[in-house]
Amino acid sequence: MDSRATLLLVDDEPVNLRVLKQTLGDEYRLIFAKSGAEALKLVKQESPNLILLDVMMPGMTGLQVCTTLKSDNATKNIPVIFVTALNDAVDEANGLNAGAVDYISKPISPAVVRARVKTHLSLVQADELKRTRLQVIQRLGRASEYKDNETGMHVMRMSHYSQVLALAIGYSEQQAENLLHAAPMHDIGKIGIADSIMLKPGKLSDEEFKIMQKHPEIGAEILGDPDSDLIKLAISVSLTHHEKWDGSGYPKGLKGEEIPIEGRIVALADVFDALTSVRPYKEAWSIEATMDFLESQSGKHFDPYLVTVFQQNIEKILSIKNRWVD
Repeated sequence: MDSRATLLLVDDEPVNLRVLKQTLGDEYRLIFAKSGAEALKLVKQESPNLILLDVMMPGMTGLQVCTTLKSDNATKNIPVIFVTALNDAVDEANGLNAGAVDYISKPISPAVVRARVKTHLSLVQADELKRTRLQVIQRLGRASEYKDNETGMHVMRMSHYSQVLALAIGYSEQQAENLLHAAPMHDIGKIGIADSIMLKPGKLSDEEFKIMQKHPEIGAEILGDPDSDLIKLAISVSLTHHEKWDGSGYPKGLKGEEIPIEGRIVALADVFDALTSVRPYKEAWSIEATMDFLESQSGKHFDPYLVTVFQQNIEKILSIKNRWVD
């Protein structure tokens, strides 16, 4: 089996395809199309890793091909590089606006083509690694639900509450999205707690509660050494979401701003959703009673500033709550 990356080369001029074949054939598996329609058919059949696409072709132009690819979820992530004789700034802008990642002018420089292809394939691999890591993290979050009486909807809601709070206090879109994906890891350590404790219907004994209090550190151990910003954030969330503003939380008894802001955010989001949701051992609290409780715990359990921000964003919070109902 050929393990090389597959490139689709699209040009209505055979001589141009031959030049590209000579340039790239030693390093990549190549497939060829002489029209836009043929290119779209081959994309469905072969799922190429990258497409080198001529712009000016009879029938369907390269711009139309690119636009079609980018409008389809199955093909939108395949990088497209335009290779064309159209070389002014307007043409290049049109190509990039259509969704291309790069624009190479004819006549081509083989060294430039090889370098650009290598660069964009590396970016594809990096994106794929990021998506795979995120999928693994999400599945770990789902795994923890099997050890608890909380639902997947709880994890979904509290993660989005956390994102709302993060944006409200000045996080960038990317930082807030990272917290959205890290928040489901808050209770991953419960995987390491015995079922006899996790599923006990009554109140835990003092000894059992001490064991339960180990789940933040177990979660950090499961997540391992932080090899990305997302994993690092997930570890912090796991370790600190049971700390309290007044220092009475666990596992470290951190106080005030000693607690990382992500831990303070997730703590507030987690408690709000737990209180307003039905559990086997309790009815759902009303929004009013829950907000009164959060206010009463401002400066004790919760960061006072975050409680205020939560109150200011309650409409967004309730919209999320109504969107993901148990």
